Amino acid sequence: MYNSFRMSNSSKLDFETYQSPYTLRYGSQEMRSIWSEANKRRIWRQIWVALAEVQSEFGLVRPDQVEDLRQKMLEINISRSFEIEAEIHHDLMAELKTFAEQCPIGGAILHLGATSSDIEDNADALRLQQSFDLLISRLGDLLSRFAEKIQTWADLPLMAFTHLQPAEPSTLGYRLACYAQDLLLDWENLHRERDRLRGKGFKGAVGTRASFVEMVGIDRVTEFEGRLSERLGLTFFPVTTQTYPRKQDYHILNALAGLGASLHKFAFDLRVLQSPQIGELAEPFGPSQVGSSAMPFKRNPINAEKMDSLSRSLAQLPRLAWDNAAFSLLERTLDDSANRRSLLPEAFLICDELLMVGNHILAGLQVDHAAIRKNLETYGPFAATERLLLALTNAGADRQEVHERLRIHAMQAWQSIQHEQPNPLVDLVAQDESFRIYLDSSQIRALMDIGQYFGDAPRRARELAERIIRA
Repeated sequence: MYNSFRMSNSSKLDFETYQSPYTLRYGSQEMRSIWSEANKRRIWRQIWVALAEVQSEFGLVRPDQVEDLRQKMLEINISRSFEIEAEIHHDLMAELKTFAEQCPIGGAILHLGATSSDIEDNADALRLQQSFDLLISRLGDLLSRFAEKIQTWADLPLMAFTHLQPAEPSTLGYRLACYAQDLLLDWENLHRERDRLRGKGFKGAVGTRASFVEMVGIDRVTEFEGRLSERLGLTFFPVTTQTYPRKQDYHILNALAGLGASLHKFAFDLRVLQSPQIGELAEPFGPSQVGSSAMPFKRNPINAEKMDSLSRSLAQLPRLAWDNAAFSLLERTLDDSANRRSLLPEAFLICDELLMVGNHILAGLQVDHAAIRKNLETYGPFAATERLLLALTNAGADRQEVHERLRIHAMQAWQSIQHEQPNPLVDLVAQDESFRIYLDSSQIRALMDIGQYFGDAPRRARELAERIIRA
């Protein structure tokens, strides 16, 4: 059974205080670490040190001051920082003071010329980079699994449904290719957002770079910021206010929500197909797994349901990112700050969980060949009537008369199915004397064999699998 309860360091948690589900259940430890308080503060310090290093290159601070900062860069002390924050009510300044206390030589030059968002927004962009890299890797694994399953089942015929009603045959590989094609688009979108990700850079309180121009001069300020970009491995927006444009968050959240939509459809379809009435596919079910506290026989699709629940939540987040972008007045207001503390990490943690669960489901996907064959035998003959109608008309029969006879036979066959009897439609039409004037019984039965009536779907499914493998 897939274990969604991934609690680490439980001895450090206060179970008398609310804990986020993302702390205990959803998302991997890797993604939690990226958005952890400790990682955020380590990145803040990394940025402060990078700023001091470039300032040293420009002769603004001494090398021994920079070295002092480097020596203490990773020695975060969150407890001390929280003590200071309780007094000054500013989390970044509290960390700055904590860092400065640890650095008797270099502490005095920390944050020289910068504003809080020069540190915070670049740190957010660096964490976004880390998060994208993890998601892209997980999505790549999922796509590889889809490619494998598509190739395995490209030729396995099944009944396709439109309007949740039996329609015409397809193949299992082709159905999986439909999900995989959506996910391949999402993979491309995530790469695109990762590649165009930008930090704020170092532009000061309203984005003018005025303080840095004062320090290095207007002719060298672009070079100054360029060196910081190289050091941090982060491209900067050329124009910002006090923050990087919140439009970036909106684009990112839309890409993540798009991924959620693709995974929601896959999970929702699986829930339908796992119902006993169809019963063709099922998610893995562990030998000790409990389906219901009241009904011991239940095999609920809890992983697919969790995917749909989380992706439904994810779908709401782009609206919040839209509000943050649209309502940021003039050069900046602080009314996005509180919600972004949860908006960005939870969006990535949801996607992380969705991809891990999707990988688990697909790796252990259960295929009931008997149920697939039964559904095809039950409903497939109805789809074959179109082929027979065309063949009889081409052979000289009256199209309208044939249509009416086929309708009568189909209604009779449907009644048999409703009474849980085998579908008699093939026998009914093969024995119809009005049809046998134009085609003999063996020709009629051959036309009613729907097992290969799925066009070139297997070929196109395999082509998509090959495209995924090459990507």
